[in-house]
Amino acid sequence: MFITQEHSAPNAMATDSTSATETGSRTRRPKIVIVMPAYNAALTLEKTYYALPEGSYDQIILVDDASSDNTLEIASKLKIVAIRHRKNRGYGGNQKTCYARALEEGAEIVVMLHPDYQYDPTIAKDIVEPILRGEADVVLASRMLGDPLRGGMPLYKFVANKFLTWMENVVLGTRFSEFHTGYRAYNRHALESVNFEANSENFVFDNEILVQFVLKNMQFKEIPVSTRYSFDSSSVSFKAGVVYGLSILRTVLKYLLFKWGIVKYKQFN
Repeated sequence: MFITQEHSAPNAMATDSTSATETGSRTRRPKIVIVMPAYNAALTLEKTYYALPEGSYDQIILVDDASSDNTLEIASKLKIVAIRHRKNRGYGGNQKTCYARALEEGAEIVVMLHPDYQYDPTIAKDIVEPILRGEADVVLASRMLGDPLRGGMPLYKFVANKFLTWMENVVLGTRFSEFHTGYRAYNRHALESVNFEANSENFVFDNEILVQFVLKNMQFKEIPVSTRYSFDSSSVSFKAGVVYGLSILRTVLKYLLFKWGIVKYKQFN
């Protein structure tokens, strides 16, 4: 295991997902767990946490990827199950720990939200609604359904996002407005249906898991989300963005080779 520390506030939120109806009977709501892959999020974690609507989740799990700031200390004072990696595993590796722990905790719906306050936390109830209604297995909060440039997205990122999404839609036969959002919701069935542990430890994990879901014929929905880009929100450098783009092209090529029966990839089986 890569987990060396775990902290949970004494008053951590209860995980009972039942609620009273008007007739006094009790109906069961699926357990909703928000996971936060964190790295140096000390400046924004509390803002993200307190912006979440009341009743939008049953539990929060934060995985601190060996931050150099006091992210873990802040998380441990909130109603959060906080976990720390001894060594930095990367964004994909962080998500692997997030999802594995959420499933261990009995999550039936898992919401992935970055604790950097870049994506609007207040839509946490909206993002799970299509899953609760049985209309989707996967819900993506898309920046491209709003106005990301107004929110501060750099123009080069906007153009790259549009191009890569167009290319992936053509190859995969999908109609997503965006493949690259970091705000998502999955039902338990979706996560248990794919081998996400075989995916990259880096940023391309986000694309790989979507390709896996496409191959498994999951149902998708998109909702709009507003974003903010500022000094205290995480951002991929131009160089890292180029590497990310090339990694997406490699993922798409692997998908084609797999679909054509030329190469068998463990992550797609």
